[in-house]
Amino acid sequence: MTGPVVEDYVKVIYAHTEWQAEPITSTALAARLGLAASSVTEMVKKLSTQGLVSHEPYGAIELTRDGTALALRMVRRHRLIETWLVQHFAYSWDEVHDEAEILEHALSDRLLDAIDDELGRPARDPHGDPIPSRDGSIVRPDAVLLADAPAGGRVVRISDRNPALLRELESRGVVLDAIVRPGDLGAEALASIWVATA
Repeated sequence: MTGPVVEDYVKVIYAHTEWQAEPITSTALAARLGLAASSVTEMVKKLSTQGLVSHEPYGAIELTRDGTALALRMVRRHRLIETWLVQHFAYSWDEVHDEAEILEHALSDRLLDAIDDELGRPARDPHGDPIPSRDGSIVRPDAVLLADAPAGGRVVRISDRNPALLRELESRGVVLDAIVRPGDLGAEALASIWVATA
């Protein structure tokens, strides 16, 4: 049985490893969710019992096949809603995350599919994160952190974790598909922007 809490957990676990390979720990998961470590430990045990994660005490937390399928379903919902809010309701890209966090649990699959069709089945959200298709498949662009691209490149993704940084970057013209170089930006931006270098 799933609900908003379970859905949020698997989505955060998935997001942690979407753009880097290091698996998430209970401590990191607690920090991302803003919860006490003891609460997270108990929930991870429940997720394991439900077959959504695999986890050994004091080890990394990894999604199972069922956990990944649920996470991709929630990621799809979240990213389509963000795109919908930007394109049809004039939200800015730094405002959509919190709104999507609420709506992703409330919209029916039928309405979500209608939104997807209305948007023309977009491949990415306003921050460049890929939107999973209806069947759960996902195509991630070949990209590296700007900090690891000495010559810079074309922006394909910008983390949405810091709304203030998003506003600053937009004011400087650093948006999706812009060409950027590491020397033009500060440390936080270098660790928040992914670029295609080819």
